[in-house]
Amino acid sequence: MSAGATGSTQRDVAIPVDSGAMLGTLRVPPRARGLVIFAHGSGSGRLSPRNRFVAEELESAGLATLLIDLLTAEEEAIDRRTAHLRFDIGLLAARLARAKDASATWSETAQLRVGYFGASTGAAAAVVAAAQAPGAIGAIVSRGGRPDLARDALRRIEAPTLLIVGGADPVVLDLNREAMHTMRAQAQLVVVPNATHLFEEPGALEDVARLARAWFLRHLG
Repeated sequence: MSAGATGSTQRDVAIPVDSGAMLGTLRVPPRARGLVIFAHGSGSGRLSPRNRFVAEELESAGLATLLIDLLTAEEEAIDRRTAHLRFDIGLLAARLARAKDASATWSETAQLRVGYFGASTGAAAAVVAAAQAPGAIGAIVSRGGRPDLARDALRRIEAPTLLIVGGADPVVLDLNREAMHTMRAQAQLVVVPNATHLFEEPGALEDVARLARAWFLRHLG
């Protein structure tokens, strides 16, 4: 692994799946307090500047991060034409679970409690994957997510879940409110004022990172 400026170690990973491999970047700070695996949203991936920003903030607080493409390169090429795999929540959830299982075999992360950070459709994948492994996931954070797409899994998850939605994203906000009322696990909805779906407004993404950091430290650290 290479060493970053903050003392973190970093390495690229490739996790085999039936149709190829999921590519990702693992960063582990000294004395890591937990591992957060990112489930990217529609049409996004491990190089997303928004998720990389959040990951860096989590890392500065002592949390390891795994930014990973849940689709293989070939699947990404297909999805760019059809835009259907990004909405295959079952597939994305299975890939997220595969990433979690792989992290348990790595010496740097094997002993760390795991959380999921999901954006857009990645939030639904995080909920489904957590519901399929009761007790294995310590916390979930959703940024502008679509947890409603997880359907019945909302009632079955046990992981404490934080839903972060922009105040200027009314449709997604309503969907998150409905999803939260369906959940039986500990859940909290936080609205970032004036933020739109991608949290591009000044200070909005910083708010997301601050909220996510506090939630994961509380439930993983």
